[in-house]
Amino acid sequence: MTATPPVPPRRVSYTALARLFLRMSLVAFGGPVAHVAMGEDEIVTRRGWLSREHYLDLIAAVNLIPGPNSTEVMIHVGYVLRGIPGAILSGFCFIFPAFLLTLALAVIYVATGALPAVEAALWGIKPVIVAIILVAGYRLAPTALKTRLHLLMFAAALISIVALDIPEVIVMLATGVIYALIAARLNPNILALFAIVPVPLIVQAAAAAGEAVRAGALDLFWYFLKIGSVLFGTGYVLFAYIQGDLVNTFGWLTSTQLLDAIAIGQFTPGPVSTTAAVVGYLVDGVPGAVAATIGIFLPSFVLVILTAPLIPRMRRSPFLSAFLSGINVGVIAAILVTVVNLAMEALRPLGALDGSAAGGTFDLSSGVAVALAVGSMAALLRWRVNATLLILIGAGVGLALR
Repeated sequence: MTATPPVPPRRVSYTALARLFLRMSLVAFGGPVAHVAMGEDEIVTRRGWLSREHYLDLIAAVNLIPGPNSTEVMIHVGYVLRGIPGAILSGFCFIFPAFLLTLALAVIYVATGALPAVEAALWGIKPVIVAIILVAGYRLAPTALKTRLHLLMFAAALISIVALDIPEVIVMLATGVIYALIAARLNPNILALFAIVPVPLIVQAAAAAGEAVRAGALDLFWYFLKIGSVLFGTGYVLFAYIQGDLVNTFGWLTSTQLLDAIAIGQFTPGPVSTTAAVVGYLVDGVPGAVAATIGIFLPSFVLVILTAPLIPRMRRSPFLSAFLSGINVGVIAAILVTVVNLAMEALRPLGALDGSAAGGTFDLSSGVAVALAVGSMAALLRWRVNATLLILIGAGVGLALR
């Protein structure tokens, strides 16, 4: 197995890190997989700060620790390029603008009882996001799928996600374990290394234990700190916790408020977990929003900083290197499934947003959505157009067509 590529010789400035992740925070629509895909375009393809193998290793590593995956990838990138200060800077810049935008929408929602009309802009952005993810998968696949065994594992991972409906994070971890065991010729002495794999899942199931006495900022901080410490997979798992705890058990929110909070989180770019800011604001105003946001993201910074030095050592170990390679195969499968699911949503006619799809608008908007996706793929592959520019063009087309 090849070792992890060394840290790039060109030293990236703090200003360059901050500028990139501030901008990504404001245009990174589409959820964690889209964020990672945009990171591949900006960090690997356009700037050459990391190799694709190294970037894939960071994606694999974040699946071994709890917390929002895409945010942790960005923190890892900062750590690789500028150490602990770079990790803190990158993570903060990726989170803070999205937090401010999410909080602003929460304030408007509470004041007016409604959400801004942003569906049209999002409609135009979604086909571009599909193109960004598909291109990222296309670029990463040759690095992850090198052998026939990789391809067989890839097919098995796809079947597990699509046909068996197994959560993606479990499929990725299982693919890593199985591939590593095969590479190690099923040596029974190393099975003990993976005895802890089920433990995170058990801890995750018990995350909701305990009941809050009151709904203040400190309660919100401790609740979301607990969730951020055991939240495996993506930020979308957060919604299930909130429904079970804050709606059904604590009664801090109503189901309608939770749905609106999720909607605001979907409307805004950046980490999906900034939905915690909306929940915090609904429960305890601005202090609650700040407390909830710090709580949900703080474990990610701590865990990435603690585990980042271990990634090069894992690549130097034949067994653990095979484990990372197996996870990378699962990552490509998850990307493909995400592209298909998002494409079904992104290529809907514009009129379907309000139930009024009919006649020429239906045909025109459907064709425009396809054209946006295909044109974005061509722009990314042929001319390497900046993904941010394509997202802004998509939003403008959606608003104009509306």
